[in-house]
Amino acid sequence: MKGKTKRSNTKLGLPTVFLLCSLFFLAGLYGSTLLTQDVPEVRPKLRMLQVVEENGVMAHGETGDASIQSIPFQVLSWKPRALYFPNFATAEQCQSIIEMAKSRLKPSLLALRKGETFESTKGTRTSSGTFISASEDKTGTLDFIEEKIARATMIPKTHGEEFNVLRYEIGQKYDSHYDAFNPTEYGPQTSQRMASFLLYLSDVEEGGETMFPFENGFKMTPGFDFKKCLGLKVKPHRGDGLLFYSLFPNGTIDRTSLHGSCPVIKGEKWVATKWIRDQDQDQED
Repeated sequence: MKGKTKRSNTKLGLPTVFLLCSLFFLAGLYGSTLLTQDVPEVRPKLRMLQVVEENGVMAHGETGDASIQSIPFQVLSWKPRALYFPNFATAEQCQSIIEMAKSRLKPSLLALRKGETFESTKGTRTSSGTFISASEDKTGTLDFIEEKIARATMIPKTHGEEFNVLRYEIGQKYDSHYDAFNPTEYGPQTSQRMASFLLYLSDVEEGGETMFPFENGFKMTPGFDFKKCLGLKVKPHRGDGLLFYSLFPNGTIDRTSLHGSCPVIKGEKWVATKWIRDQDQDQED
């Protein structure tokens, strides 16, 4: 007789199968741990912005500011570039400047072009005023204002002339003119007025606006009447500031920077003007 192959009838139960699987899993896990225990762990490094200093203080250079400061302004015009600074000075600061200037006022002078005389330009500028340097002010008000103007313009205060404090009474005005001096009309210039900052020291009930008749190239035609009060007009408000640029970045005169002071109709106008030049004035002396 041929022998028959016997098959095992042994059957593994479900608990046995589960136990074997668990043993194989644990053995594999232990083995992989042994194989990789000498391999250093590598994790991606997260690049994060770091706070330089506490309390929201920004990093600054040797001559920079240690804290954040804000000087609000409004762009009034791009032609000319004119900016308005509300509440640039306090009422007390404005009054302090007026008191300093009151006893020193004299009829305002006018820079003459070639061929012009005092008589031929009479009536062009009828205000009274005086020049005051920050070093003369023992209260520190002008020094504070001068420093703030430097911050607003980003031009060192050593580029500024002395403050020209002006008073306009009823009927007084300043016909349209340029603050920059055209060398063909005024002769060679050692430096040029590049910007002007007007700090209004008083309110004016009526009239006395600072006006830019050539804003956006308006009426830039031969025969223009420089005595007319038209164009962009800025009404004086005590403590507010007006900044405008007379030169383009390439150093040429911006013809739209022509400006003047409309006649005061009611009240009185006080203003402190800071002319800013393109060169350090301390080095010119």
